[in-house]
Amino acid sequence: ALDKAEDEKKVLDKTAADFEKAMADAKEEIATLTEEIQALEAGIKALDKSVAEATEQRQAENAEYKDTMAADKAAKELIGVAKNRLMKFYNPKMYKAPPKRELSAEERIFVNNGGEESATPAPGGIAGTGITYV
Repeated sequence: ALDKAEDEKKVLDKTAADFEKAMADAKEEIATLTEEIQALEAGIKALDKSVAEATEQRQAENAEYKDTMAADKAAKELIGVAKNRLMKFYNPKMYKAPPKRELSAEERIFVNNGGEESATPAPGGIAGTGITYV
């Protein structure tokens, strides 16, 4: 019976040692996983920051692009107006007169009854061309 008790004690000591080793391994694994989670959280924060910076940069670039395109469009229209004015002097056959103002029904009745047509309002914009750049 004493031998049996000693054998059981050895088995129990070995089992206790195995459990202690397993607990130490589990604690080590928990510490490793905790460090990895912290590293991943830091990586996510850095990624969020870079995404926010990239978004801000793209928005600024988009605003600049829209401004450039508006200026480009206004410049092209202005060149067309200048070209037409030059045609009036140098090549009158190629000149395109500005379209006449469409009269409303009330204005047509007034003019047909002998009234005078009101003057077309002067165009605003760049150099009085009617072309605007916003």
